[in-house]
Amino acid sequence: MNPGQWDEPTGSSRCIRTGRATELYRCFLLDRLDALAVMPGIARVVAFTPPEARARMAALAPAGFRLVAQEGDDLTERLTRLFDRLMADGHPAALAMDSDSPTLPMAYVADATRALAAGEADVVIGPSDDGGYYLIGVRAPRPELFEDVPWSTADVLEVTLARARGLGLRIRLLPAWFDVDTEADFHRLRAELIAGGSGPARTVAFVRELAR
Repeated sequence: MNPGQWDEPTGSSRCIRTGRATELYRCFLLDRLDALAVMPGIARVVAFTPPEARARMAALAPAGFRLVAQEGDDLTERLTRLFDRLMADGHPAALAMDSDSPTLPMAYVADATRALAAGEADVVIGPSDDGGYYLIGVRAPRPELFEDVPWSTADVLEVTLARARGLGLRIRLLPAWFDVDTEADFHRLRAELIAGGSGPARTVAFVRELAR
């Protein structure tokens, strides 16, 4: 994700510039960490990059989160090495998720962790509306799931599912959701939050401020 690379949709009286977009994504992250902080039965990890950002992340993350610097030059290497590290540390399963799907129901995450813990699936995937995924979890290191994936395209999910099927893995597919990468995504988020009247606290407050 690249905060600040888009403006609010044409026709709006306000635009999200670099600084404000960064504030918005900070709200996304903090709301997500708060939601995970109260989820029972999980070990909480923040995988961050670059490594020198450790102090900044430590200041943001709630108590109880372990900070792990991402390793590798691209997403393939970073995901592979993160899962390898967590499994080597003795975790029976590991799950990685985004921070830019602010209204994602935490019930989906709980369902994913339960399915992995109960051995009901070898891989759990939460599809995004744009063809990617907001969550992926495994019960064992599966580097093949991330090799030669066309990241940041609409083919990510289908390639990953095909790879999992080819490996003979049992797949649990969660309900689809959306993340916020584009102007249209933000417009959708704002409409849903304003219409619903509730949601992740920081994100709701920020979006309402922008709508004034």
